[in-house]
Amino acid sequence: MIALLLDGVPFEQDVRELFMAFYPGERYTHEPDENAMIVFSAVPAETDPEEKTEIAPEAPEDAVRGAYSLSLTIRGGDGTERTRSFRSARYTERLWEKNALKRALYLALCEENGRTLPWGTLTGIRPTKLALTELEEGISADEVSRHLRERYFLSEEKNSLCVRTAACEYEALKGLDLERGWSLYIGIPFCPTTCLYCSFTSYPVGKWKKETDRYVDALCTELARVAEWMRGRPLETIYMGGGTPTSLESHQLDRILTAVEQFFDLSDLRELTVESGRPDSITEEKLLALKKHRVSRISINPQTMKQETLDLIGRRHTVDQFRECFALARRLGFDNINTDLIVGLPNETADDVRRTMEEIRILAPDDVTIHSLALKRAARLNTKKEDYADVTYGNASDMIALTGKCCEEMGLHPYYLYRQKNMAGNLENVGWCRPGHEGLYNILIMEEKQTIVGCGAGTTTRVVYPGENRYERAENVKDPGLYIERLSEMLARKQELLAPEA
Repeated sequence: MIALLLDGVPFEQDVRELFMAFYPGERYTHEPDENAMIVFSAVPAETDPEEKTEIAPEAPEDAVRGAYSLSLTIRGGDGTERTRSFRSARYTERLWEKNALKRALYLALCEENGRTLPWGTLTGIRPTKLALTELEEGISADEVSRHLRERYFLSEEKNSLCVRTAACEYEALKGLDLERGWSLYIGIPFCPTTCLYCSFTSYPVGKWKKETDRYVDALCTELARVAEWMRGRPLETIYMGGGTPTSLESHQLDRILTAVEQFFDLSDLRELTVESGRPDSITEEKLLALKKHRVSRISINPQTMKQETLDLIGRRHTVDQFRECFALARRLGFDNINTDLIVGLPNETADDVRRTMEEIRILAPDDVTIHSLALKRAARLNTKKEDYADVTYGNASDMIALTGKCCEEMGLHPYYLYRQKNMAGNLENVGWCRPGHEGLYNILIMEEKQTIVGCGAGTTTRVVYPGENRYERAENVKDPGLYIERLSEMLARKQELLAPEA
């Protein structure tokens, strides 16, 4: 148990996430607790002229308006305890103040644990957003790198990765209309089976077979209404994800994509992605349906090339099936294929990951997304821990470094990056691609650069207001049955956001 006692300090979430990075899996309280192994307290205080507080590298010295008095108490199992007291500056700008408090706490936690974190004080999911914003302001890559190092204590490796990725994003976004342009996400919430590590909104398609036509009906209705409300604005990317879209039958995929062509003006479309995903859901007929509708980018995802791991995590396909699906897609003319891999899967070693990368190198995909395993509370690896007590996990940091080196050797470069809670090794997910094959939708959603309208169960619509640094959201219910029943309610909410005067 960790007690966070923040009296008049408005950064509870940031403080808790920093503790979570050092002490994953711990529980938290905001009340004094004699059983807490760690107690962190913070209160506003006057500036002490005898005690120097940090001057934030991003803030002028005259911006200091006071201090926070901080203390960190570590209690041992033998009844002993030790306390360190320290301070951080309060500033006229909330961001400077938050960063200063996190730096002070981070240094204390590093000393207590005898280690640093690869991403330093950064705990959010979009670290590249910081670098991209500065590049857009005309700041040089070297200066951006220095800012990341001084303000957030990034390791050299992650600093370089962050700036390189942001620079690639900056180039890829050129030519897009970030003010009037928009993107469409089409959600298919079905999968052949639910993987052991998965907590996404997906439902076994076998149990929903009789309802999938009704789902497609509702989805096409929603697409038609959205097309009315967004008419006149350039639609630049479309992404069909899930779930596993190819869980649907080929005629259902054809119907959805036909509706897209009928309802929307696609003259500005730069990218149409379908996340084919699971090899056990892919057939030649389905790929031909995608090809018929000029789908420009697909994903075929093995997650690993070790059969024993696939069996353990509930992927009902073989390594050979993946190879066959990949070869089939190439024969049918798909020239932008993404492959997702997960690092840190149960019972996998660095040698397993190396063998996976060697096999992927032979196939030469255009885009490889490397995910660090992130176990959400809803994943079966968490909810049924007793069933998997014997599984082991390798060194995620070493494995991620290995995959990055392999991607570099394959001629790929990092083009988008994001982080999640509970990630193995406190690491990141990185999309690597051949130059010119960047997944534009991935960049747009991660950097929150464009309005994205979500259609289908479990999707989110996010309207971005350029120049105002804000967005508004509307969410669809997750359950496909409820989505069908309550579609009119969700359409009304979406209309209020997209076309309030319609």
